[in-house]
Amino acid sequence: MSVEPPSSGRPTGPPSGPLSGPSQPPSGPPSQPPPTGGGSSAGPPGPGRRPWWRSVPGIAAIAAAVAVAVILTVVFTRSDGGGTSDQAAGGEVFLQSANSEGPDPFTESTAEDTSAPTVTPSAPTGSASANAVRTVDGGAPGLYGGTQDAAACDVEQQIRYLKEVPAKNEAFADVADVAPGDVPGYLRSLTPLQLRMDTRVTNHGYRDGAATQYQAVLQAGTAVLVDDRGVPRVRCACGNPLTEPVAQSSPRHTGKPWPGFDASNTVVVEPSDRPVKKFVVRDSDGGWFERDPGDKGGKDRPTEPPDHQSPSTGPTTPTSPHSDGTTTPPDGPTTPTGPPTTGTAPDNGDTTPTGEPPASESSAPPPPPPASDTPESAGSVSAPPVVSS
Repeated sequence: MSVEPPSSGRPTGPPSGPLSGPSQPPSGPPSQPPPTGGGSSAGPPGPGRRPWWRSVPGIAAIAAAVAVAVILTVVFTRSDGGGTSDQAAGGEVFLQSANSEGPDPFTESTAEDTSAPTVTPSAPTGSASANAVRTVDGGAPGLYGGTQDAAACDVEQQIRYLKEVPAKNEAFADVADVAPGDVPGYLRSLTPLQLRMDTRVTNHGYRDGAATQYQAVLQAGTAVLVDDRGVPRVRCACGNPLTEPVAQSSPRHTGKPWPGFDASNTVVVEPSDRPVKKFVVRDSDGGWFERDPGDKGGKDRPTEPPDHQSPSTGPTTPTSPHSDGTTTPPDGPTTPTGPPTTGTAPDNGDTTPTGEPPASESSAPPPPPPASDTPESAGSVSAPPVVSS
């Protein structure tokens, strides 16, 4: 029987217990040390976590920010096309007497020295909207006046004026929506006549090499060039192209009113449904004649007075908040006033409240209209049919 020597007290095998470590070698590479940067000590997102930009709230936040940026860009860079948005909400409407050039004329005046009787629309039947302006068809007999065998405007002189300044010719063509080379033919296709009622238009001046635009009321008696639908397209006292007026909810009339001006009597000419075959024109001597579209007076011929001249009116385009639907004819005919001015704007200090006529010297009501068998006073004639749109 052998006897083992006593233990020396030293461990003779690998340590055991909780400090002994794994009993088998590791199966993979050691884990990476934590980052040593100065940022957060948190590691990359583990499985089951998505980056914030892939979450639904994150995407919504990005989309909202982009939408706001786009809206702000549109608002601050949008062009209003010469201020038409302000005009639609309410703005200045310049009163332009028949002989004045007005602001920023395209050319010198080509209006001839003729005078046609003017007319005041009769009162509408029924009640009208507080913001209404009446319309009249461009082909209505008696809408325009003139002098038989004489043109109200010198069309060839207008063509020469524009040819002398190509930039003006180009700006004019842009407003008229024709090619610059077609301006002479376009002007020759128009008919020179005179307005018989105060008429709302968009007038276009020329300044700094480009066309401008503003709302205006043209006085009855103004010489204009009219297209084949009966719409005034050129104001001869300044050579300015004209377009349809912009609707306004609260316009402010600027300039000195002429005798007999009443905002509630202002009309808008609507294009005729079909081309006008002949214009039935009130002659300056009180008679009537016919003029072919585009003719300058050489083919005028006398005609009988039209059968229907009494207008029936109604509310149409918003324009005047003070119009109550009733019309008081002026005490006398409306006639051109004042000598021509040289490219100056109307006196802004003399402003008539929208829709109100200038104050009269007496507060007494106007005398009743003459009976049907009473001769009319000079220039006081019946109006063409006025219709609602």
